[in-house]
Amino acid sequence: MSEDGYFGESVAATYDDPESTEFQPDVVTTTVDVLAELAGSGPAVEFAIGTGRIALPLTARGIPVHGIELSNAMAARLRAKPGGDAVPVTIGDMTSTRLDGSFSLAYLVFNTIMNLTTQAAQVACFRNAAAHLAPGGRFVVEVMVPGLRRLPPGQTMVPFLDEPGRWAFDRYDTATQALSSNYVEAGEVRSIPFRYVWPSELDLMAQLAGLRLLHRWDDWNRRPFTHESTKHVSVWEKPA
Repeated sequence: MSEDGYFGESVAATYDDPESTEFQPDVVTTTVDVLAELAGSGPAVEFAIGTGRIALPLTARGIPVHGIELSNAMAARLRAKPGGDAVPVTIGDMTSTRLDGSFSLAYLVFNTIMNLTTQAAQVACFRNAAAHLAPGGRFVVEVMVPGLRRLPPGQTMVPFLDEPGRWAFDRYDTATQALSSNYVEAGEVRSIPFRYVWPSELDLMAQLAGLRLLHRWDDWNRRPFTHESTKHVSVWEKPA
């Protein structure tokens, strides 16, 4: 693992995948619509800003965005894009890096809360988000619902990609909430560790950070969250 964690240059170089659902224009637009509404006049801070998939179009809406990013390689990809040099990025850990000023919105999208592989680190992330927010500010997290219902009895692995010469699977440890996504391609194996987390557990983390739940949706279209939801978009508010 490099100093950029699991998101070094080899990952950053191919991270922006136009075939991926997350990079489809309608998905990006819907996400930015919600975040822009929650931010109001801004400013906003994005934890794990990555290559700017959301930050750049949100900035184009007139919302000032400042990013925190652990990976120099990912941040370099953002800066190289049109308008990327207008988005300030601080290299650091989203659990502890503190920016000057206060923000109307902090957000963390696309399962990235799970890159923090301990409960303590996830709690610290919530506390750091709360510290950045002005009274009445919102913290938004988009994350999967743990897919344990897909595990057959006695099994720990769930495949999610099966293509010629390329396949991938998730491995769960229900005793520790450890999760790894494993990719096999061209004879090489790459594994990224995560910690899956339940919606109710996130609510408790928010409570510890002094935040209260405002919304929980199934997706960025704000469909109702139900027992069949496979992910959620949750919004917590810092009391005024």
